[in-house]
Amino acid sequence: MTHVHAGETHANRGWVVVGAAFVTMALLYGLWYSYSVFLVALLKEFGWSRSVTAGAFSVFALVHAGVGPFFGPFAERVGPRRIIFAGGCVLALGLLLAAETSQPWHLYLAFGFVAAIGIGFSGYVPLVILIRGWFPTRIGTATGIATAGISMGIATLIPVCQFLIDEVGWRWAFRLLAVAVVCWLTPATIWLLRESPDPSAHLPRASAQAASQAKPSYWTLSTALRSWRFWGLGIVLFTSNIAVTMVMIHQVAYLVDHGASAMVAAAVGGIVGLTSIAGKAGWGFLMDRTLRESVYTLASVSLVLSIGGLVLAGTYPLSIIPYVYAVVLGLGYAITAPIAPVVASDLFKGPGFPTIFGTIHISLGLGTAGGAWAGGKVFDLTGSYTEALWGAVGLIVFSCALLWFVAPRRPNPLPQQDGR
Repeated sequence: MTHVHAGETHANRGWVVVGAAFVTMALLYGLWYSYSVFLVALLKEFGWSRSVTAGAFSVFALVHAGVGPFFGPFAERVGPRRIIFAGGCVLALGLLLAAETSQPWHLYLAFGFVAAIGIGFSGYVPLVILIRGWFPTRIGTATGIATAGISMGIATLIPVCQFLIDEVGWRWAFRLLAVAVVCWLTPATIWLLRESPDPSAHLPRASAQAASQAKPSYWTLSTALRSWRFWGLGIVLFTSNIAVTMVMIHQVAYLVDHGASAMVAAAVGGIVGLTSIAGKAGWGFLMDRTLRESVYTLASVSLVLSIGGLVLAGTYPLSIIPYVYAVVLGLGYAITAPIAPVVASDLFKGPGFPTIFGTIHISLGLGTAGGAWAGGKVFDLTGSYTEALWGAVGLIVFSCALLWFVAPRRPNPLPQQDGR
């Protein structure tokens, strides 16, 4: 009875962590994707080119990804909760500085650098690592639910930010978001976001036996870097995120250019987020029960169809088509959050996973940065997003095909700790 009660208590605490991570990701990444409405406001006030204005988001994504590998070593020294709280404070500072923007470099420094460091140390990578510790055998379901918070943030914060911009201006919108970050992360890191008390959760399934060996077999960053699957998964994440981010960041501007009102375009972004809440939980659940490759293929089909839907939405901006497009994109986009930790966890089990995952997350950030910048650059050069959308279709198809070669239905043999 004691063991049953302890197991139930452990599981309950784990779901509290998942719930807190859901809210945290909703706030942080709702803010992230709300840059699409801030982009329109900044273009209107300053008249900068789209590539310059979107470039701040590209820098943001690069810096955010670049801090990922450092989280693991820092967390081992001071614990993840302190780092998450410190990251939230840095994010709030970056938002306050962004509110004072008057030149492009102000935006690049405040939002692209300072705020990105803040989210890097308080967002996706640290929260996935925490959740994996609580649910090592159900990582797809747990991370799917937690990362659905990103979608909730998109569904709520994009329209909220547009409302704030309309009512009090984009500067005060940034300031109010800074206050919200501190007001949530302070109690969350004190009472809710806790480490798993079971360190064996980070070990492979044969952890008890491996721990007793003089040279246990598990993946380290050094051995992972020598695996072709590490680089293959990185390319999958890089190419898919170029395509997804290109659409997500520029969809508001695309729809406004084609006759939709700013609020309608923002509402479309909200529907994308709302739809992907169920999508992320559903994809995560399916990935725990069937081939990751099959699930990713279904999601990729949705992404390709959504790009066609965006073209139709531009042709008929006052019809129901923009909203249908948002639903289809939300389903496809939902795969982007759970696929990385699930496949990486399958391929690179062991206590070195936090550092490996943080490092492979760089490829995701590079893709995000490339998509935001490339969409703006293509528009600046051609006056439309047509070529960018065709490129996005090609990248989605490529990433889907590559995952079938990389994915863990052919699992990696565990290397020795010394790398032999």
